[in-house]
Amino acid sequence: MATVLLVLHLFVTLALIGVVLLQRSEGGGLGIGSSQGMGNFMSGRGTANLLTRTTAILGTAFFALSLTLAILNRGTALPTSILDAPASTTTAPALPAAPAAPSVPTN
Repeated sequence: MATVLLVLHLFVTLALIGVVLLQRSEGGGLGIGSSQGMGNFMSGRGTANLLTRTTAILGTAFFALSLTLAILNRGTALPTSILDAPASTTTAPALPAAPAAPSVPTN
């Protein structure tokens, strides 16, 4: 269930990013969704209303999915603290190996 909601959340997020980038900002911005780029499909005002409404719907879906995923996953991890962990026992470093006896060459 959580996996399906997570994938749906990803699609809503990508759609929301795309719709926001299509909108014309006050300063010009990307302005990809202007009426000049859309041809005669919709007027500039109709395009703005459609994009605003789509942004609101996708934003609401994003918020609802985020809350749902947070509620579903709130009890999955056990609370841990470094203060509750037992003190680690440190061991002395290993002593270096004794040097091998020199070998005497035999002739």
